[in-house]
Amino acid sequence: MHQLTLAEIARGLADKKFSSEELTKVLLARIAQLDPQLNSFISLTEDLALQQAKAADARRANGESGALLGAPIAHKDLFCTQGIRTSCGSKMLDNFKAPYDATVVAKLAAAGAVTLGKTNMDEFAMGSANESSYYGAVKNPWNLEHVPGGSSGGSAAAVAARLLPAATGTDTGGSIRQPAALTNLTGLKPTYGRVSRWGMIAYASSLDQGGPLARTAEDCAILLQGMAGFDPQDSTSIDEPVPDYSAGLNGSLQGLRIGVPKEYFSAGLDPRIADLVMASVEELKKLGAVVKEISLPNMQHAIPAYYVIAPAEASSNLSRFDGVRFGYRCEDPKNLEDLYKRSRGEGFGPEVQRRIMVGAYALSAGYYDAYYLKAQKIRRLIKNDFMAAFNEVDIILGPTTPNPAWKLGAKNSDPVAAYLEDVYTITANLAGLPGLSMPAGFVDGLPVGVQLLAPYFQEGRLLNVAHQYQLNTDWHTRTPTGF
Repeated sequence: MHQLTLAEIARGLADKKFSSEELTKVLLARIAQLDPQLNSFISLTEDLALQQAKAADARRANGESGALLGAPIAHKDLFCTQGIRTSCGSKMLDNFKAPYDATVVAKLAAAGAVTLGKTNMDEFAMGSANESSYYGAVKNPWNLEHVPGGSSGGSAAAVAARLLPAATGTDTGGSIRQPAALTNLTGLKPTYGRVSRWGMIAYASSLDQGGPLARTAEDCAILLQGMAGFDPQDSTSIDEPVPDYSAGLNGSLQGLRIGVPKEYFSAGLDPRIADLVMASVEELKKLGAVVKEISLPNMQHAIPAYYVIAPAEASSNLSRFDGVRFGYRCEDPKNLEDLYKRSRGEGFGPEVQRRIMVGAYALSAGYYDAYYLKAQKIRRLIKNDFMAAFNEVDIILGPTTPNPAWKLGAKNSDPVAAYLEDVYTITANLAGLPGLSMPAGFVDGLPVGVQLLAPYFQEGRLLNVAHQYQLNTDWHTRTPTGF
């Protein structure tokens, strides 16, 4: 049962081959047995899961149907879940139980999804390796000595190890697509505003976006269908109709114009990954796509711009965690200033502290124009590059990451080296575009992903291309040994 995709589970439940309660019990037992190797979960919600599974079975018995009705999932631990710990992977929120459900959680619960637990993540979603979590690093099921990517590494590792069929993640600079690439999954970052951010604890408000992680594009279409939609509680949510993503999967790729940016193939890219990217291009050409080289001239400025904007927004968003209203509070503070300093110093880990300091510096009176304002101007230039490219092509294709998964601890002493792993993903967040990573092969036994980018609200096109690619390749069907 654990090998079933979300789509296969939906068909099995509809055909009464098994019940949601039976499936939930199998997966909970599997998590208990195997997750100690991976550390992919922070909290398990067995009682809630069994309660939701029984309710889903009852709804099906009464004639209801739906692809998510009775399907087991997990949530990245920054989506607020009522009465359940929502920690953001941080000591700061280790004791925080959210008083309400995030919109994404509420929508998926209403669709009948069964929540098995909350997955591990980089602290406050800050990281590319899932090593900054207060609860310890997550291991990559393809090689337990390597990272699964971050910050949605817990969700990625759990799905890749077949502990569950799909999970939610969030993507601020590649945090869905990068772990998807490093664990052989399909991961989708929707257009900014497509999925509600209400109840999703913020890292960088103008960049964060929730999305699905699953083994196939078909499964991502099912989960995104349940997540997407306008939310009046979220001021950044966009009132745009949500298409039927599953219905669009089988469209022909005949005549599809694919752009491959020349800037992607620089010295920093592992040549073996470059070969796999070009192999995927050839596969899509066989399906009728037309490929041309394009240019994104301002891509070289993306990393410095992102690592000014994101920390600046983080320093503002995380100022609320001060030891006064909720979260961690230091012992025996001498006065209010001591309470602030020690609560934040003890509650936040080193990576979060580093980004808060960088952000506060960039926003300070003497440096705002030199750093933050300039970074926002570069952001606009990057968006303009994409708009020009999409006048010539329908989608953009390239590597998701410059390297396969690295060893745990290998980049801990050099944060910038870890930041550079986001070089291909952060531009989509800066421009607000949808992006998808799909499995495209292996290097030294470790998975490699190919990234697709599309114009705003064209998630359906990305899913269509990935699904057609997956019908003609078998990379996404490979399972890590031992799982």
